[in-house]
Amino acid sequence: MTEGDAVPERTVADTAVVPVFFLSDSTGISAETMGNALLLQFPDLVFDRRTIPFISSVEAARRVVADIDAVLDAGPVPPLVFITAAEDAVRLELGRTRAPSIDFFELHMAKVEKVLGRRGKREALRLHGVGDIKRYNARMAAVEFTIEHDDGQSLRALDKADVILLAPSRCGKTPTSMYLALQHGLYVANYPLVDEDLESLDLPEPVRSYRDRCFGITTTVDRLSRVRHERRPGSRYASPEQCRWELRRASEMFAAHRIPSIDSSARSVEEISALILQTLAKSGTTPVVRQTARRSTDHEVQR
Repeated sequence: MTEGDAVPERTVADTAVVPVFFLSDSTGISAETMGNALLLQFPDLVFDRRTIPFISSVEAARRVVADIDAVLDAGPVPPLVFITAAEDAVRLELGRTRAPSIDFFELHMAKVEKVLGRRGKREALRLHGVGDIKRYNARMAAVEFTIEHDDGQSLRALDKADVILLAPSRCGKTPTSMYLALQHGLYVANYPLVDEDLESLDLPEPVRSYRDRCFGITTTVDRLSRVRHERRPGSRYASPEQCRWELRRASEMFAAHRIPSIDSSARSVEEISALILQTLAKSGTTPVVRQTARRSTDHEVQR
């Protein structure tokens, strides 16, 4: 049953668990991302999510449909199905399920084809597969650079960094760095601000020449103290007084050098990363420009 079919109106009880299936002939990442964006609008409901990737044949699709229909017949709550399959035959077979389904690919692909005046390839593995090997290798090189420059471990070739994250320990530098590298192909260094750095408002010497690439991350005292307490319970490092001092001094440093910063306490890594890119772009120092200029020479990436 596709999104165009009539679905009987019903109300799902707040205590019910709604089965959700993400189906794809590739990794399933797109189905998860778009499906979860919709499910987040129903915070009072509980969802039992299951991703089934690499459905590469009609036979495999038929087995998946049988499993989903069995859940539909057995449970009090009908499952919800999200599909992103590029192969026409596989997608049509998945659409035969009697459960309510949303086909993201067909929903948007037909309109894009109409606008462009040509039919798309409709092949699996183009978005999250290796695809353009040069772009993939460039992204993996960004990940390697970011791992090497995590938490100030290496200062080698810091001039190649697209972004340098500055923050006291445990404010979220590492996950943000890895996300920017893996998802956006950026070379990211992150530098921990320790007591020695925070005693002065000067930027730490290793990053002083790269102020335009720096971005600060802060958080709340309560959150920082709680996170540090899990690592070193009862220590001065985790005390609210120490956390308050470090965060205050870091904020003063950022303000003194007009370094943009963000409070990570109530934001996801995805939100933090998007805000970092947006802020740097508005300031005219977007790392994407530097990245494209450098990679186009080294890897001849497509524009």
